[in-house]
Amino acid sequence: MSKAEILNELPKLRPEERRQIFDRLWELEERDLLEGAGPTPAEKALLDSELKAYEANPGAGAPWEEVEEKLLGPPNEQQ
Repeated sequence: MSKAEILNELPKLRPEERRQIFDRLWELEERDLLEGAGPTPAEKALLDSELKAYEANPGAGAPWEEVEEKLLGPPNEQQ
């Protein structure tokens, strides 16, 4: 089955079936990340740059909970 055929069939699936496919795709992505060749040169350069920025000023960041609250609002405001 070609990629185009697969993409054309996706809308015909039930939500549960699409979730199974989504979960399987993420499993494959995770495997590729763990067993693959690693980041591309551009991704590695970005990671190295961010690491240097962190090492230069480790207190500049914010905890995830704080960032999430800024993005989504306080927990009682989330829907």
